[in-house]
Amino acid sequence: MKIGNVVEFIDRQKITCAVVVELKGDRLHLITEGNREINLSPKRLSHFSDAVLDTSVRRDKLVGTIKEIVATRNALMEQVNVVELWEILNSEQDWIDLATVTGLCFPDAPDGDHESAVVRALFNQRHYFKFNHGRFFPHSEAEVQEMIVHAEEEKRCQEMVERGRRWLKKVIENARMPLAEEDMPYVEMLKAYYLLEKESPTFELTRTLLSDSGIDSPDGIFHLLVKLGVWTSDENIDLIRLEIPTRFSPGVTASAQMLVQLRTAAPYTLSSGTVRKDLTHLSILTIDGQATLDFDDAMSIEDFGNQLRLGVHITDVGEVIERDSPLDREALSRGSSIYMPDRRIPMIPSDLSENLCSLYSGEIRPAISILAKLNTSGEIMNWEIVPSMIRVKNQLTYQDANLSVSDDPRLQALVNVALQYRRKRLCQGALHISLPEIHIRLDESEGVSINRINRESPSRLAVAEIMILANWIMASFLKERGIPAVFRSQPQPKGRLFNADGGTLFQNWMQRKLLSRFVLGPEPEPHSGLGLDAYVTGTSPIRKYFDLITQRQIRSAFGLERPYSQQEVEGIIAELEPVMANVSAVQARRSRYWLLKFLEKRIGQKEEAIVLGKARNGYQALIPEYMLECRVSVPGSYDLKPEDVIQITIQHVDARKDILNVFMG
Repeated sequence: MKIGNVVEFIDRQKITCAVVVELKGDRLHLITEGNREINLSPKRLSHFSDAVLDTSVRRDKLVGTIKEIVATRNALMEQVNVVELWEILNSEQDWIDLATVTGLCFPDAPDGDHESAVVRALFNQRHYFKFNHGRFFPHSEAEVQEMIVHAEEEKRCQEMVERGRRWLKKVIENARMPLAEEDMPYVEMLKAYYLLEKESPTFELTRTLLSDSGIDSPDGIFHLLVKLGVWTSDENIDLIRLEIPTRFSPGVTASAQMLVQLRTAAPYTLSSGTVRKDLTHLSILTIDGQATLDFDDAMSIEDFGNQLRLGVHITDVGEVIERDSPLDREALSRGSSIYMPDRRIPMIPSDLSENLCSLYSGEIRPAISILAKLNTSGEIMNWEIVPSMIRVKNQLTYQDANLSVSDDPRLQALVNVALQYRRKRLCQGALHISLPEIHIRLDESEGVSINRINRESPSRLAVAEIMILANWIMASFLKERGIPAVFRSQPQPKGRLFNADGGTLFQNWMQRKLLSRFVLGPEPEPHSGLGLDAYVTGTSPIRKYFDLITQRQIRSAFGLERPYSQQEVEGIIAELEPVMANVSAVQARRSRYWLLKFLEKRIGQKEEAIVLGKARNGYQALIPEYMLECRVSVPGSYDLKPEDVIQITIQHVDARKDILNVFMG
């Protein structure tokens, strides 16, 4: 290497030409075509030639000469047909030196400029040859194709990013930005980036897109998508992230509508010779919430003087939805209806849940009826389960029933049966946890409102206990016949904080934390929390698929359909357990979200709180007014104990970020 030698090196994916102006040991001091001075190792050179320039001339003249050389070499590069060269050499699959390749391209006395032209041409189309210190290796045909596709994809991505940056800038600068069809890929990229973060398939691409936007947090992306009208400010992200379906496919909807049309053309009748028992003469009533649209359970009670006959009548969904039909598979995939303050997502289409399968007053419906005879002391003398035809006479809300209980002998009798059955369960070791329920209501004009419901009111107590009784009878029916089902069991709690007489609000809240997880299995086991030897759920087949399974197994005992095998039941449990975990999480988080939205407008408001115990940097407490736990920072001079009542002030609430900050005051 001599002073004045013309050399080339690769910098930032580009070949740069320079001249050596000084030798510094193992470093070369260069002046580049861009008039920059740099020091470089000879190992970094991609090409050098024997041509020597006079470095003593003025610097601008020297740089001009270098540029002339570059222009010459670029012109020669245009004459190199890389594809043709590769087609000639790729069959050899061996290293070929630069001089040989240059000779093939320029057979008439090639020089350093010609060599540089070859290097430049092969570098610009480098998916054809591998380059290593003055020699080349042709890639295989498969490798070339793969690299061409990769290069095209990189180019497409780069163009997409550039378009996206321009689009994003317009979105940020404009108050309103209507979405066009070509904008949707960017919207999907932003959604995936927000929902999946590093797991997003376009994570790096989206991060590049956002790099110059000033948006550097998930919040920024969320508000951008709200601005675009893709999401609302109260968007339920859990539904999107967990891919929970919110609508039914056209095919499933059409199947439901067809069933309604068929039944409308041929209404239910009380034909002779049927396995169903005619119970349409009974005075049957439903008791549900004010907003209920799907009625799947009803009750009746008959007084024969020295004994009562209690009836629990469950709409026979199995009569309407055929096993393994598209409607059934859809219900299985959903697992349950989802109830949230702002939305209800049914397990089966509303044409069925709110029409054909619903126990509406005055309509004849097929049912599974649980009939229990009780003596005047409330003891169960015997029971039976029968397929039936029923007609509901009265449709009551919980409020209606509470107001009427003192004047309606039926309601009084139902409440008495419920109280007696609860006492029996408590004597059998049941652990009854009594906590208020917070009902959250959304109103377009008034916003979020909160109602604290007493779950021990006469009507709610009656419904809860009588449904537990019905579920126990169904479990006993299946147990006696050796029919597998989705049985629920529960081991003993980790500890008991109160006896059968009940405990304080604090004790009930803490007792819930000591409960063992319930277990699902195909065989009956004791349920400690309920004080029962066997238990299933079967009173809500419109809303819960496990209840529909229970109902179908009971139907099978009457020859109405084929029973599920134990293996099939185990498979359904395994399939639905993660689905049901998601349903529970979505319902709980959405209720908490709207409760926090309610509290966002109550900053500075004082509330009572019950100390639950010590926590990191403070105490954990329960706000009884909202049945909501919070962490309270307390001055070091305070020594609080569990069940102490303190006053707190709401300091900061952010529903979207799930933040609730309070301080003691």
